[in-house]
Amino acid sequence: MKLIIFAGGSGTRLWPLSLRNSPKQFEKFKDNKSTLQMAFERIKKFGKENIYISTNEKYVDMVKEELPDFIPENILGEPARRDIAAAVGLTLLRLKKQGYSGIVAILWADHFMHRPEEFLKALDGAENLIVENKDRFVFLGEKPRFANQNLGWIQVGKNLKENQYEFLGWKYRPELLDCQMMFEEGNWFWNPGYFVFDIDFVLELYRQHMGEMCLALENMVESEEKIKEEYPKLEAISFDQAIVEKINNNQGVVLKVDMGWSDPGTLYALKESMVEEVDKNYLKGKVVELGSRDSLIYNDDDSKLVTAVGLDGMIVVNTPKSILVCHKDKVPEIKELLKKIEEEGMGEYL
Repeated sequence: MKLIIFAGGSGTRLWPLSLRNSPKQFEKFKDNKSTLQMAFERIKKFGKENIYISTNEKYVDMVKEELPDFIPENILGEPARRDIAAAVGLTLLRLKKQGYSGIVAILWADHFMHRPEEFLKALDGAENLIVENKDRFVFLGEKPRFANQNLGWIQVGKNLKENQYEFLGWKYRPELLDCQMMFEEGNWFWNPGYFVFDIDFVLELYRQHMGEMCLALENMVESEEKIKEEYPKLEAISFDQAIVEKINNNQGVVLKVDMGWSDPGTLYALKESMVEEVDKNYLKGKVVELGSRDSLIYNDDDSKLVTAVGLDGMIVVNTPKSILVCHKDKVPEIKELLKKIEEEGMGEYL
């Protein structure tokens, strides 16, 4: 099995902790390790030769710094950000060009896990399922801990055996009331975005559903010069929308896992991943607070003291360049805030 860690995101939803030139997968959020380093360490038992890292070309040197013992040839650069459908398609075709046919796992560089041994067990189980039937698409579904509206949710049917379930569909970031209902129903799992499949099965899905993109990728993969020239012209569309939503229910299989997974994809999600109870605060750096709850107060500037009184569900981030104050319910609007900062000619703060 070949395992691909995607590490090309810019992490805009974690601004100002994550910046264009230093995105979140390279930040030392936990145990003085970046999430990229943790992602690699989790799967190194599969052998470095079977692990690939897909990233933006401008981050290739950063990947090498983070993983100095990694195989440089297995760091695959993309010349432009064209979303995940293009990135996955390009990586799969690069593997095919190297002569690979077999099982592939899609993984991410910016997640936390408290129980990685459960993750590894699930990867082994998923590999066995594809060996049994190449026309399968295996989802890893994380046992939900609460009604999280910032994630996709996978609906499952009957329990086929052990932790293996029928795939009935999914929803991407449902409304909070829907999340609460889905959480209570018990037949919905969080979708961490970890997929395992046969490379030829998914490339055929590209040909069926993303024919123009697939043809362009097949032509450009002949040379790195063509990739640099043609890749930026591709449609920007998510892998979920382009491919995963086209999976027939009878082709999908869900493996339920309880790996203590969290995606610090937003500042509030970062807070949630760092504390055991929702009501708890997460404090970092020189911070003094009084009477606050369910808040993240992150001070990344040792020259200042950050203080807070009576906060409830608030995000406060202080860095040497910027300060952000935001209610947890407004975190999705940070993306619009960054556009406004750009429009007002202050892109140097991004």
